[in-house]
Amino acid sequence: MIQGSWRALVWIGLSELCALSLWYSASVIAPELIEIWNLSPNSEAWLSASVPIGFVIGALFSSYFGVADRFNPRKVFAISAFIGAILNALLILVDSGFFGILLRILTGITLAGVYPIAVKILSDWFPRKRGLAIGILIAALTLGSSLPHFIVMFFSSLSWKFVIICSSVLALLSAFVVSFILKDAPVKSKRLPFSLKVIKKVVMNKPVMLANYGYFGHMWELYAMWTWLPAFLTASFSTYSSVIPHWFIALSSFISIGIAGGIGCVVGGLISDKIGRANLTIISMFISAICSIIIGFTFGQFIWLTLIISIIWGVSVISDSAQFSAAVSEIAEDEYVGTALTFQMCIGFLFTIFSINLIPIIQRMVGWEWVFTILAIGPILGIITMVKYRRYEFNNEKV
Repeated sequence: MIQGSWRALVWIGLSELCALSLWYSASVIAPELIEIWNLSPNSEAWLSASVPIGFVIGALFSSYFGVADRFNPRKVFAISAFIGAILNALLILVDSGFFGILLRILTGITLAGVYPIAVKILSDWFPRKRGLAIGILIAALTLGSSLPHFIVMFFSSLSWKFVIICSSVLALLSAFVVSFILKDAPVKSKRLPFSLKVIKKVVMNKPVMLANYGYFGHMWELYAMWTWLPAFLTASFSTYSSVIPHWFIALSSFISIGIAGGIGCVVGGLISDKIGRANLTIISMFISAICSIIIGFTFGQFIWLTLIISIIWGVSVISDSAQFSAAVSEIAEDEYVGTALTFQMCIGFLFTIFSINLIPIIQRMVGWEWVFTILAIGPILGIITMVKYRRYEFNNEKV
């Protein structure tokens, strides 16, 4: 069983890595799309927020109807990844900003059937001590989200369509692996008929909601950092020197978001299984809040200094993410774990829409030096709620 669980983790992680490349497939080629689609400044903001908006819509639908707990999660994942790959590939045929943004929203909807569903599948395979397992899964998500930066780094001279095609092929590979290689967990949670009472049970569960509140604060910071750190690095490096090559900036973004984030997820999972979910999230959010405040002071300064802070931020900003999901999967009743996870991510990603779009507005007002300080609000509030959650975690461990 143990060997089978870790084999399943490999396939789930690989599938997550490939499928989540759809998330930023258009963001890394945004300059080309803005020019081709002739987007206005307001439309550019919609391009950045389109996938999170779609994800929220899809997660809201999924949690409302209890999709993760009513249907085979493996099949839901495979179908979602397949449809997402097709929708993403259609971008190469679009010459209108309206239809392009619409396709990105629809792609976000399909990803709501990938990310939370993968955590649900993993919780079936790992009934206990799932902190490291979910940490590895979120590491795969992190690498997958940053994968388009890696593709651009090596193939920036090729057409932007190559990035889109690559990410769609990876998502199709993900659907294939989940459909034909990954097996169902030997012990499955009971599937429920549709009932609005399931959502009510989630909302009325105080420790689950405390973990959710911590997650919401974490999400306020995470995706805004992932979205705008590459732009910050570009502006900062260009201010320091006008001859910095584009591939170096792409590499710096990939290392800070993908490599550092992946390491943070795995290390966070290892540590949390020893010191507890709450303690790990408190430490991570404290470090990430400090980084979001001080990184602006490195703007236009020595590149190595900016890069060191961005890497530390990349590690800490995501190292706790898996543990909020692990906390909910452990403390929620088995019968509605999938719905609880989807609900958590639905509201969490709703917060990302506001923070992602707030950054450029604040940046125009205060500049790159101060803009990221607004993100520190999320982890600070998250720390407060996770201190309260820690008491429930301790009581649950004693039982």
